[in-house]
Amino acid sequence: MKARPFLAVPYDSMTDLSQLMQLSQQLQSKMTELQESLESKTVSASSGGGMVTVTVDGKGHAKQVQIDPTCVDPRDVEMLEDLVLAAMSEAQNKAQAEYEKEMRKTTGGLPMNIPGLPKLF
Repeated sequence: MKARPFLAVPYDSMTDLSQLMQLSQQLQSKMTELQESLESKTVSASSGGGMVTVTVDGKGHAKQVQIDPTCVDPRDVEMLEDLVLAAMSEAQNKAQAEYEKEMRKTTGGLPMNIPGLPKLF
């Protein structure tokens, strides 16, 4: 028996190609649903023991910043800036981790750098 070349599509397997196209369309549809659901999800993270809290959407875009008034010191704005940055970074990391988890579920563990699929992060 002669070995077939890797990724060759024999003429008699047009049904397989059609099924592959249907699978691709289904995956694209699921990806669109995932993107829409990520827009409605929120993730929050805080820094400085809860003095600064940042909320981002599932795509990592900032939606809200809450600052405890007790940490506002006009003489130490640099500390407040650091707290906001730390909370923002943590919230974005959490959103990315949630996105990757949902992507693994959606794609059945396929690599996330598939050509043609949207990349959010």
